[in-house]
Amino acid sequence: MTSRRAAFVRALLALACLGVASGVLYARETRHPLPQSTARLMYLTSGAVADRLYLSFDAIAADLYWIRTIQHYGRDRKSARTTDRFQFLQPLLDLTTRLDPHFNIAYRFGAIFLSMAPPNGPGRPDQAVQLLEKGMAANPQRWQYAHDVGFIHYWYRRDYESAGRWFRKAAALPGAPDWLEPLAALTLAQGGDRAGARRLFHELRTSEERYIRSAAERSLAQLDALDVIDRLQADVDRYTRDAGRPPHEWQDLVRTGRIPGIPLDPTGMPFVYDETTGAVSLSPQSSLSPLPQALAR
Repeated sequence: MTSRRAAFVRALLALACLGVASGVLYARETRHPLPQSTARLMYLTSGAVADRLYLSFDAIAADLYWIRTIQHYGRDRKSARTTDRFQFLQPLLDLTTRLDPHFNIAYRFGAIFLSMAPPNGPGRPDQAVQLLEKGMAANPQRWQYAHDVGFIHYWYRRDYESAGRWFRKAAALPGAPDWLEPLAALTLAQGGDRAGARRLFHELRTSEERYIRSAAERSLAQLDALDVIDRLQADVDRYTRDAGRPPHEWQDLVRTGRIPGIPLDPTGMPFVYDETTGAVSLSPQSSLSPLPQALAR
């Protein structure tokens, strides 16, 4: 009984100490809270160090860093912050692909993430090309990486000569689809015309990667919006010539039968008409904004 009584007393003392400690911590946090850190840190930045640190668990570590990459991109894309957006995107992708040089999704999706213009991404197609070239060095037989470099040059850098060369390089690799060689010729011959862009994105819609298919669908919708803007601008210009003044609003064009109703973009957002300049444009609130200016007329 003595030993049991002693154990009971020790348990009571332990509970009492725990209660006192909890009270002290609560009082300190309530009266003197620690400042909340807003700094975002990335403790491991060297791919070589990470490669040695994780030993034979590189593939698992690469999966974890890829998950963190997606989280970082998604969080900053939705964030209202104006500085240091997507600051860890390239280092995280570099770590992920150093740990697993054959991580296909990280190369291809990562290149799209890096290329997206603000506010949807950091607007770094140069880093996207570097990432894909790293993928080609580790996987020289994958035609998709050369194709994606061509796509980056075409859509984000407006360098159609480089895009055509990369499409042709992709077409020469084993397993490349038949449409790549004609696409290379079309790109080199016509440059940044919408017909060539449509052909490119129609081919990308057949990609095995869902995100690439989604990106292609969005780009095709942007091209549709550009076509509608051209038609609406022509309607506005004709009204101005006929009436001797620009229309005040869309209803002026509706009343004269030039358009059937308030024009909407492919997402259902009304197009913007500026009476001062007479210009038709996409709404800044549209999910298709910003439109590719190089293909605008």
